[in-house]
Amino acid sequence: MRLKKILAMMLATAMVAGTMTGCNSGSSTTEAPAATEATDAADTTEAVEVKDVTLTVWGPQEDQAPVDGYDNGILAAMCEDFNEAHPEWNITFEYGVCGEDVAKDEVTKDVDAAADVYMYANDQLPILVEAGAIAKLGGQNLDAIKAANSESMMNTVTYDGGVYGVPYAYNGWFMYYDSSKFTADEVKDLDTMLAKDLGDGVTNVCFCLGNSWYIPSFFYGVGGTMFGADGTDGSQPCDFDDEKGVAVANYLVDLAANPKFTNQANEEAGKAISLFAEGKLGAFFTGSWDRGAIEEALGENFACAQLPSFKAGDYEGTMKSYAGSKALGVNPTCENMDVAVALAAYLGSAECQKVRYEVRGVVPLDSTGIDDVMLSAITDTVNNTSVAQPLVTQMNNWWAPAEAFGKAIVSGEVTHDNAAEKLATFVSNVNEGSSLE
Repeated sequence: MRLKKILAMMLATAMVAGTMTGCNSGSSTTEAPAATEATDAADTTEAVEVKDVTLTVWGPQEDQAPVDGYDNGILAAMCEDFNEAHPEWNITFEYGVCGEDVAKDEVTKDVDAAADVYMYANDQLPILVEAGAIAKLGGQNLDAIKAANSESMMNTVTYDGGVYGVPYAYNGWFMYYDSSKFTADEVKDLDTMLAKDLGDGVTNVCFCLGNSWYIPSFFYGVGGTMFGADGTDGSQPCDFDDEKGVAVANYLVDLAANPKFTNQANEEAGKAISLFAEGKLGAFFTGSWDRGAIEEALGENFACAQLPSFKAGDYEGTMKSYAGSKALGVNPTCENMDVAVALAAYLGSAECQKVRYEVRGVVPLDSTGIDDVMLSAITDTVNNTSVAQPLVTQMNNWWAPAEAFGKAIVSGEVTHDNAAEKLATFVSNVNEGSSLE
């Protein structure tokens, strides 16, 4: 069984000793049956010493709601499957409701009283680490987790040189396109897409140029860095204002002015979807949350792909989106650390990712065996056209100046004549932590 293989990889000496208490609100208890015997390779029945363990697991309400085939929700089913695969442990599970988006708030209220295993959004990692609320992984556990994930996804759970979680779901953006307007080969290059004549009244590309989560893709694409080469050193400045960055700024000025391009402002949610439905748009960049509406709008022409290449002045590059993740963390005060880490690894495994995808539509990191054009595009994006969002406190200085710079490009305030100056001011504000005037 695959679970037995996971056991072999995941069992390790406890990394941290401590005291564990249950969830202080909204918890329920499930006692899984204890296994008392095992059969060795010689088919000889021997008694197995069973260790009684209690683990508190927190997850979102959606994972605990009854659905077809899962009377107690998918989280309980996964945990029970894990327990059945481990006859050496008799695990009592206690469940509490805690969404990934609020993990940092709930776990850090009282680390000793928090869950042994919980789910979190990776941008919360610095707060969890600094609060001593998440265990650093190592040894065979870490080796197995690395082997199952791309470098981009591992970067999402890495902070200050340590790995602090098991990524299990993707949070990022990629490209949707109308396959009646572009071929799979044409969408490999943004300039090719913009140059194509799609007919009167048709916009080739829509992009959120005034959104600070999207605009860095062009600067990263030509080799720019922010807070070090891998985004983990807050003492290193953003270098988007170098020669390559100036070329990108000028490229974006031309992009915003191109009649075959349209910007979708933050307050214009749904603009691109409406254009798709009217047959007036070739491509749009967004995430899995828009899949249903876009697929309905495009019908049989629904298609997805990783991000395209482009050429800014003398610099060729490929757009790179921020790749984030949802991950499983282990409480460092957990009494049974070996069991908790093994459970976290299983809950983040391809088997459990597939269950979340099938039941809830949660985008898995491992789409092996799943025939889905969007998942294939996401996998390609993660592996080929993404960077991990920097997990440093200095990242807080990025959002407002970047949004203002993007909006200034869209409005025409940034021109070829002042692009270098405006870019320098923008990057200076990022590095100095101030805001644009």
